Amino acid sequence: MAAKIAINEQRKISSIQEEFNMVFPYLRMEFFSKPIKPGIPAVKKLIKQTNKTLGEFSSVHDKGDITVTPSMTVAGLEDSFKEMFGLGVKIFRKSGKAWLETTITDIWTLEEQNHQGEDLSR
Repeated sequence: MAAKIAINEQRKISSIQEEFNMVFPYLRMEFFSKPIKPGIPAVKKLIKQTNKTLGEFSSVHDKGDITVTPSMTVAGLEDSFKEMFGLGVKIFRKSGKAWLETTITDIWTLEEQNHQGEDLSR
């Protein structure tokens, strides 16, 4: 199952997160005000105002679509947001009642991450 998530300056961050979560219910997408280096945990600059639009935080003011597919790696998705919109995006996986950053497993596909989150949340 693929999800085509329209990304443009007028979209609210919360609506992008909701669309992503509908396809991958055991994953969470968080936005950061600056791109994040691969393999480095994201602990600062989390965008907490998810009712704001993407354009209010994006350093690259461009429009486009990112097609999210189950076979896409976490690193690939995060890189797409960085390259196309200058945004830091990190994917978190559900583990019981906690959300774990996927830094160590960024090479896993979204599908693998989601299945792992489902298994850990039973």
